[in-house]
Amino acid sequence: MTNSYKLLLPPFSFQIDSDISFVIENLKTIYGNAFTQTTKLPDYVARVEPSSGIRRFYKPQARFFVDQQEPFQPLQLQQAYAMLEWGMNWCIASHEMQYVIIHSAVLAKDDKAILFPAPPGSGKSTLTAYLAFNGWRLLSDEMALIIPGTRTVQPFVRPICLKNRSIELAQSWFPDAIFSSVARDTHKGDVIHLSPPAASWQGATQTAEIVGIVFPRYEPNTELDIYALNQTQSFMQLATNAFNYGVIGTDGFNTLTAIIEQVPGFEICYNDVAAVDDFLQQEILSSAT
Repeated sequence: MTNSYKLLLPPFSFQIDSDISFVIENLKTIYGNAFTQTTKLPDYVARVEPSSGIRRFYKPQARFFVDQQEPFQPLQLQQAYAMLEWGMNWCIASHEMQYVIIHSAVLAKDDKAILFPAPPGSGKSTLTAYLAFNGWRLLSDEMALIIPGTRTVQPFVRPICLKNRSIELAQSWFPDAIFSSVARDTHKGDVIHLSPPAASWQGATQTAEIVGIVFPRYEPNTELDIYALNQTQSFMQLATNAFNYGVIGTDGFNTLTAIIEQVPGFEICYNDVAAVDDFLQQEILSSAT
């Protein structure tokens, strides 16, 4: 029998249907208090189920559905929980147009937020995990939900997705943190999800104002190189990382333009996350208005 669970993840709610035992266990482990008994209709109904037919006996797979759509090809069954997390991201990135959505981590101190847009392999999530467990509030590891016409970011608190060698690193940094099981050999390599600290979950409805944009890139031989970007460079990189910039048109352009005109943008190369933390606090937060 398929089990149904309701997750309240402001500003959205999900119904998750699954009878895959380790998917359910991971949901309970990662989300904890986000489970709700609300009778309110969910924004999205997502389902993860094993594939049917003879394949389930010799090469079992998982399938993801949302509102009767199947946006992805089936994956190995042991990747089902990671598939669910990616599917939830897809729901928001593909359907929500009331925000300007940037593919970016967002972290804040004293409700001053910094965006970290970056492509896969840049070390963004490793940096995100370090900051989230060292005094910063996580608003999102994957997407910045910006209220059009403002610099205000709405949190969408979810677990941090870590890959490959970052998994062992995070487990050594935060031995008491809450981790999901590992999804092996995905298209991103080995993947694990890390639940952020309690303060991030508790701040899930508390917006923050963008005061800086940092495009990070991990370089093993570089402690910290910092490049100040002009407005054109910042705009082009930010627009490249926007999920719905072309769809919402003028509102998206005006919002990104106003942000770029009001906050500094930097590109950084680093191998020392503590040095990045110092830079963020001393050079961006301390001068923010």
